[in-house]
Amino acid sequence: MKAAIYSRKSKLTGKGESTQNQIELCKEYGIKHFKIKEFIIYEDEGFSGGNVYRPEFQKMLHSAKRKEFDLIICYRLDRISRNILDFSNLIELIQSHNIGFISIREQFDTSTPMGRAMMYIASVFAQLERETAAERIRDNMLQLARTGRWLGGNTPTGFESKPIIYLDSNMKEKKLFKLAPILEELDLVKLIYKQYLNFQSLSKLETYCLHNNIKTKKNKDFHKHSLKNILTNPVYVKADTYAYNYFNINQAQIYNSKEEFTGKNGIMAYNKNLVKKGKYVKPKNMCEWIIAIGSHEGIIGGKTWVKVQEIINKNKSLAPRYGTSNTALLSGFLRCGKCGSFMKVKYGQIKKDTNTRHYYYVCNTKEISKKKLCTNKNLIGEKTDTRVMEILMEKINSDFIEDLDKIKADLNIKDLEKRKIEQKIKSNEKAIDNLLKQLSHNEESLTSKYIFKEIEKLAKEKIDLESKLHGRNTGIDFLDLDLIKGRLIKLPQTFLLSTNEENRIILNSIIDKIEWDGEELNIEITLH
Repeated sequence: MKAAIYSRKSKLTGKGESTQNQIELCKEYGIKHFKIKEFIIYEDEGFSGGNVYRPEFQKMLHSAKRKEFDLIICYRLDRISRNILDFSNLIELIQSHNIGFISIREQFDTSTPMGRAMMYIASVFAQLERETAAERIRDNMLQLARTGRWLGGNTPTGFESKPIIYLDSNMKEKKLFKLAPILEELDLVKLIYKQYLNFQSLSKLETYCLHNNIKTKKNKDFHKHSLKNILTNPVYVKADTYAYNYFNINQAQIYNSKEEFTGKNGIMAYNKNLVKKGKYVKPKNMCEWIIAIGSHEGIIGGKTWVKVQEIINKNKSLAPRYGTSNTALLSGFLRCGKCGSFMKVKYGQIKKDTNTRHYYYVCNTKEISKKKLCTNKNLIGEKTDTRVMEILMEKINSDFIEDLDKIKADLNIKDLEKRKIEQKIKSNEKAIDNLLKQLSHNEESLTSKYIFKEIEKLAKEKIDLESKLHGRNTGIDFLDLDLIKGRLIKLPQTFLLSTNEENRIILNSIIDKIEWDGEELNIEITLH
């Protein structure tokens, strides 16, 4: 019997629930339950579960059609797909070729009728939950849009959040929040809009703010991203005819009628961003925005605001796009040792032999302040990347590899202790369950108080054990360590042959800090 193992991770990284971890767990399951000796590995990194055109996933589907394996094993159902239709198509395909499917986390096995039914039910409920939650959020947004209230979070520059107490239809006291103006900050916002129309460039506006010591509301330097957030925020625009037409053309969901856009109040835009806690904030398409007239006053005329949006969008389409992760190895790692700013990638002339560009590392603060706030020397990109890897190879000696083995040995001990604690917790839960059953039959007897005491004792012990278990969690995994160690040992032979993305995974695993002070590169390595 031959099995295919499919693993997927959205981000290219050697940390956390890596594809290698998934593969090892699937192998263990296949050997233990099906005595499988031969595995074909399909591994996608950097692809979302919503994208069915993952290269290894497509390769696996073609192999399934040729009946090159008897079983597909994955670590978790969402590694395969997050969409019911895509998942159903896969099940139909493998069933037509008499191939089984197992998800070890959910314990689903399509070789049995019950397993197939349970898998479909789980997928349906997962998607139903997502769609219901999205509908509920949208309905709430529409309801709240009636009031033009502030829903919380960081207030935009120029405003503060103030509570308003009112009586509802049942004469009960309620509280809502509205945006109240901070006049000094709003004057700054007006200046930013004025200067942007003058420069028509975020980079030039950024330099202007640095040269004139113009700071954010948190007293930090303005950067292009923070300036763009102000320039594209509908909260500043007056709700006039120009604003209405702009949002209407872009198919935003406008709550108020056109007649209500009189130009006095500002605009509140709800449902603008997709927020993944601890991960990212991604702007949604404008057709998903909910636009309502706010209770605050607008400060930028609709005609001016729309013109600013047009310039930003035009500049965005004209901006050159260079994939730094494919070119500059140290992008996102290298910092300026003089001011602490990141060293950005700047491109030079095209090389005639390879048709690629020379690139340099330049201090971001130096670049945008035109050498006023920092004068650190630039670095030649290719030479710096090579030199960093050489320094790493010098630092990663036998002692460092031995340290990895010591860490793994220590983790092994901790893992054994963790398993003992988990077994003890299960034992406690079973004992509590048995005592509860006894209590149901002896509720009025004299022994009931002793049963209560024993349950209380076991429950307290369970809480203590769970606390210990939580304290033993670590960010480093056995398989991650083996992955890191294997890559480090092979680094001298594989550096030139590996892609930048593969070498960046190594850097991300062991680099604590890389700085350029103008004279030398300072590298600190550690295990994250």
